Amino acid sequence: MPESSAPAKLLFICSQNRWRSLTAERLFDNHPAYEARSAGTEPGARVRVTAGHLGWADVVLVMERKHTDLLRQKFGDALEGKRIINLRIPDKFQFMDHILQDLLRERVREHLGADVL
Repeated sequence: MPESSAPAKLLFICSQNRWRSLTAERLFDNHPAYEARSAGTEPGARVRVTAGHLGWADVVLVMERKHTDLLRQKFGDALEGKRIINLRIPDKFQFMDHILQDLLRERVREHLGADVL
């Protein structure tokens, strides 16, 4: 993690960057200790993940194992030394769904600490 004076950079990844990862990014808007971005793995994603996104991030949080697999296949070198967290959130929620928000908060806290969100 970066020095305490700089916000930790979180990159949330799902398939289309329309619902899950974008919701996660929005949850971190204006958070004092974290900066968040989001991207998707699929060709039609709202924002498609690049090596640059991965280079920017301190921690990469994926929604499903398939996202980790895709990232490793395409960007193995860019992931070197990166912490990758699988949040295990299925693709069945709409943008900003309240259940999705609760799941994201719960799963992110499991990995980053109780005071995150």
